[in-house]
Amino acid sequence: MTEFYFTEKQKEFISDWKHGRLKRINILEGSVRSGKTFSSLIMWALWLATRPIDGKYLMAGRTLTTLKRNCLEPLQALLGEDNMHMSIPAKRAEIFGRSVDLEGAANALSENKIRGVTLSGAYVDELTLVPEDFFTMLLSRLSTEGAKLFGTTNPDSPRHWLKVNFLDKPGLDIYRIKFLLDDNTTLPADYIDNLKKEYTGVFYRRFILGDWVAAEGAIYPMFDLTRHVSDKLPRLRMQWIAADIGHTNPTAFLRLAAGDDGRIWVTDEYYHMADKAGAKSPKQYARDMQAFALKGPSPDSVIIDPAAEGFILQLKEDAPSLRIKRADNTVLEGIQLVSSAIDAGVLMIHPRCKHLIDEIQGYSWDPKAQQRGEDKPVKTNDHACDALRYALMAYRREINRRVMTIDHEKPLPADPLAMARL
Repeated sequence: MTEFYFTEKQKEFISDWKHGRLKRINILEGSVRSGKTFSSLIMWALWLATRPIDGKYLMAGRTLTTLKRNCLEPLQALLGEDNMHMSIPAKRAEIFGRSVDLEGAANALSENKIRGVTLSGAYVDELTLVPEDFFTMLLSRLSTEGAKLFGTTNPDSPRHWLKVNFLDKPGLDIYRIKFLLDDNTTLPADYIDNLKKEYTGVFYRRFILGDWVAAEGAIYPMFDLTRHVSDKLPRLRMQWIAADIGHTNPTAFLRLAAGDDGRIWVTDEYYHMADKAGAKSPKQYARDMQAFALKGPSPDSVIIDPAAEGFILQLKEDAPSLRIKRADNTVLEGIQLVSSAIDAGVLMIHPRCKHLIDEIQGYSWDPKAQQRGEDKPVKTNDHACDALRYALMAYRREINRRVMTIDHEKPLPADPLAMARL
């Protein structure tokens, strides 16, 4: 087994266990990279070692893939293969001789996987990402004497089911402890500083400060016409295109480029409003994309909404020289990346991109979804914003590198002439 170094917050958690302060439900919440997952895994293993060897135990995550990456592989590295081994195809692990079932919980049907089983203990990774029905069913299966649940989570909406129905509900047998990024003294100071730069707005409050806050109002409130719009293009390096395709809705293409000023520039747009100008076929859109690509240097890639399969196939047939990639359509991660780029001054937009500029200023969180504890944008006038999200997610490592290294002491000068042309 690996020799461990514990932070003060982790020592507090271990002390609570030693002094019998843990409860039936034990939740470690707080910032990213705060040490909560490491702490929970160590505690889970230590607790398992004290439990009946013939008991039935469970570890779950949103998917088996994320459970393996976030929990199983790190835990095996900590304990060693003599003390833990696993088989993902068999959905089974053995920890200190205790048999542990492994499950993914991605949707409401997941509760059927554990219906009828009697459990002596359970561990759940990223609690806010699993369905409430699964969590409720899981608690009902923890029916043996001394059975406990251990779980980790980053904060979410204050109306999320986990907070409303469990964390804030009086009378439940719950232990909760909050971990913050600054609690993790094993991380280098420059890494912590850079990580803080990657988050802004509601994401900063949740993932850095560890607060349960609502995503309300404007999604990009930091967007400023005088700061983020300019026609003073620097020397441009690699260029790429992103597209969001609508059939009865608008279709948007964006051309982006990496500037040698450390910024990412949106230099041009194509916008077709099918509801007003008439729908187009995939072949017509493919022809428009080829014309758009020829307006500038050959793009490194063309990033396309993965739902637009007909358009993708048509474009591959008509323009085989274009390097086509299916976009990563992870909405919240994409919005967080765009937010960071805007807040850091890394993202710049040419004033000719009028539809994108208009959409960014009106892009907002859906208040009805927030009442359900969900973070979703209002799905109107968002097609250029979706294309922008696809574009940045395709090169997120480069975007994050620029967010961390941008020279904030040398901002671009305000461009009143460009503003006047909007």
